[in-house]
Amino acid sequence: MNYGEDVPVAPMTARGKGWPCLRQFCVFMENQVGRLHELFRLIERNELRVIAMSVVDSADFSTVRLMVDDADRAREIFSLSNFNWFENDVVGVCLPDDPQPLVRVCLALMQAELNIRYTYPLLFRRGGRGAIAISVDDIDQATKILKDRGLEIITEDDLKDDDNYFF
Repeated sequence: MNYGEDVPVAPMTARGKGWPCLRQFCVFMENQVGRLHELFRLIERNELRVIAMSVVDSADFSTVRLMVDDADRAREIFSLSNFNWFENDVVGVCLPDDPQPLVRVCLALMQAELNIRYTYPLLFRRGGRGAIAISVDDIDQATKILKDRGLEIITEDDLKDDDNYFF
């Protein structure tokens, strides 16, 4: 699979922003003592920072959804590991300074008739505001709708900013 290695310039939007989505890694593992510890040892040993994490489990297996500060490096590390994984795009959005920030985000997507599959918080702050990752039916439409409503979309480049964005 070609991930754009042959492209001479990093993809940018017309306003100079990077790809308007976040890369999420989904790691499948057995529900057994120490398995999650192994995953985080792999990540932290390779000097990656976990930006977001969500664990969904069943009796025998778990799915760990996570984001790190360097998706390209994570892809390389996971490819060499013994973990079963895949990656996909999600939308990252800064929560607005509003009495009901989650309602405002969900309302924008509902009015556009976009289904929210799941969401979870990011360990990311900008200007004192939190952020969430959202999996939706149509990422392009969701990104456009959220921007049109004045909401700030988080890009991969934003996750590489210095520590003052992390708490």
